[in-house]
Amino acid sequence: MDPTTRANRAAWEVASQKHVREYSELLEAARAGGSLTPVEHALLDPLVAGGPAVVHLQSGHGVDDVDLVRGGARLVVGVDYSAVAAAAARRRAVELGFPCHYTVSALPGAPLADGAADLVYTGKGALIWMPDIDAWARDAARLLRPGGHLFVFEGHPAVPLWTWEADRPRIRPDRSYFGPGHVNDSFPANGAVEWQWTLGQIVTALAGAGLSIRHLGEHPEPFWRMGGVTAAAWDGDLPNTFSLLASRP
Repeated sequence: MDPTTRANRAAWEVASQKHVREYSELLEAARAGGSLTPVEHALLDPLVAGGPAVVHLQSGHGVDDVDLVRGGARLVVGVDYSAVAAAAARRRAVELGFPCHYTVSALPGAPLADGAADLVYTGKGALIWMPDIDAWARDAARLLRPGGHLFVFEGHPAVPLWTWEADRPRIRPDRSYFGPGHVNDSFPANGAVEWQWTLGQIVTALAGAGLSIRHLGEHPEPFWRMGGVTAAAWDGDLPNTFSLLASRP
């Protein structure tokens, strides 16, 4: 594991304590359902209805995994490099009786067999932690059986440029769409590095890994809003998320 990934992993072990502190709230959220967005449902529902085996890369708190099973997936295997997050997600799945299983690993390099998944699901703040987008794409493609699908619902790469000012959208002068990344000083264990990948780099990486792009959409709705903030960048005029569906021939 490279030093930056090691440091980011340590930061996430601290941040994931939130999943322990808020265990009851997340348990109720998982029990109630509704963590998948309408954009996700539109593309995922036909896929999960067929009972796929799903691998969730960077599974975090695992609440999305319960929704995937509720939609028809026969099982979900979550992979996350935070042992704290994986343990809390595993406990929730057991308590609810859902076939969701978790393993701890840095990515790329998921400790799963080639062709293990009918569907690989990822997103909602995952790709910014990948130091090598091409290696990530190859690993995702490796996990898919022929005919399987990769689904990504993620923050748009332009989002780091938007300010959170309420009067009108503005661009931050300290960020670049084409920059390699930036240090997030507000993250637990200050100094976590977020990587910046353009939409073109993400699509090209997946195509280079042998996947066929079936859908690429850009959406004005953010997948996450900080409480108490009403940003003009969220009013519908700018891209805040994207969805991508690819398949392995």
